[in-house]
Amino acid sequence: MKTSEPLNELITFARQHSPFYAKHLADVPHQVTSLTQLPLIEPLAYWQNSQSLDHWPVLTATHERALVFKTGGSTSAGKLSVYTQREWRRLVTEFGTSLSSQFKPGDRVANLFFAGDLYASFLFIHDSLAHVAVNITEFPFTGDVDSCVLAQSIEQHRINVLAGLPAHLLTFAEWLKRREQTMPGIDTLLYGGESLFASQRELLERAFPDARIASIGYASVDAGFIGSSQRDCEEDEHRMHEHHALLEIIDEHSGEVIETCDRTGLLVLTNLDRRLMPLIRYPVGDRACWREPPGAAQRKFALKGRSASSQRVRVGIVSLIPEDIGQMTRSIAASDDWQLVIEQSGHRDVLKLRWVATAQSPATTEVDRQLRTELIAHYPLIAQLQTDHLLVLHIECCSLEDLPRHPRSGKCLRVLDLRCYGTRNKEVPDGTVDSA
Repeated sequence: MKTSEPLNELITFARQHSPFYAKHLADVPHQVTSLTQLPLIEPLAYWQNSQSLDHWPVLTATHERALVFKTGGSTSAGKLSVYTQREWRRLVTEFGTSLSSQFKPGDRVANLFFAGDLYASFLFIHDSLAHVAVNITEFPFTGDVDSCVLAQSIEQHRINVLAGLPAHLLTFAEWLKRREQTMPGIDTLLYGGESLFASQRELLERAFPDARIASIGYASVDAGFIGSSQRDCEEDEHRMHEHHALLEIIDEHSGEVIETCDRTGLLVLTNLDRRLMPLIRYPVGDRACWREPPGAAQRKFALKGRSASSQRVRVGIVSLIPEDIGQMTRSIAASDDWQLVIEQSGHRDVLKLRWVATAQSPATTEVDRQLRTELIAHYPLIAQLQTDHLLVLHIECCSLEDLPRHPRSGKCLRVLDLRCYGTRNKEVPDGTVDSA
């Protein structure tokens, strides 16, 4: 991909003010003409020491007059992501403007995203809705609203749009189903932060029979605005906004930059607006493919699930950190061989933690019990998803031969996402905002 003057300015700024980028870009020419002249970021190195903003070498300045969010989990171990006030205003303005096509004048929108504990999603959607180009009314409930209260409020205030995480929308739909109720007054469901599968869509369609279901857009608290959801997008597609971020799709095995359509690779982002916490050729953790040829305006792409090397894995409303789970498995099972497998059964996610016993491992049943207990303690939202019948958790001891490996490097694939990422009526990938 060819570069522009704003990109070279970003590179120069990052090298001059960020110790991380001074080292990372030490061998890069003063002026570059292509993104391929720049090395990819190694996420583990990038996020090292990010829990302490005073000692994080990625930052280009102190964090006065900044917004601080947590990325990558629902515990205190989550990494921190920071925006200057100007960067945040630019982000929500761009995202809100891109959202305009999803609304019609007079829409009454329930914001059901989550707030608190440094979560970004509720504030992000709230601020973005203020920049939608048509006249709408927001009802900022947050994701903690009780289903009974929400149902009464929808009727009382004639709310016609629900915006939230699929897990929360599904919980509400299940609540309606148990009462044999539907809500035909809801004409739009906008989801974000996790994937939506065909069986889950069917549950939503029963509860909200007249609703159009669409992604609210594609963003994350670490990478920012990645792609917009427009009316001409199929259910697994978003559009790139080149003036805000440059996207590449890269073959995970060869490192080749992919330009052809419908060939899946690793999605890599360069954010042109972030200066306090620059992201230059940053793997966002998702796989994707192009839907339009090079040169297309706001080139369309489709998401294809999480990459095997992702630093964060979304399952329902919980963000799992493979590094944390590795430490857990080493401590409890005395094993470095493990794998997360994510599948779909009906409208439920199925999460398996598979581990290989060693001579030092305790008894299998005890390891299974401790791993389950520790996982739920570390990620308490797992228990909530189980209670809501949206997640099944399995802990399995297996052999080394049962763990698929990288075809080129031979390394164990820590994350195996077997959910079907496809076109209409198969699966709808990530619409947006990571709630963590």
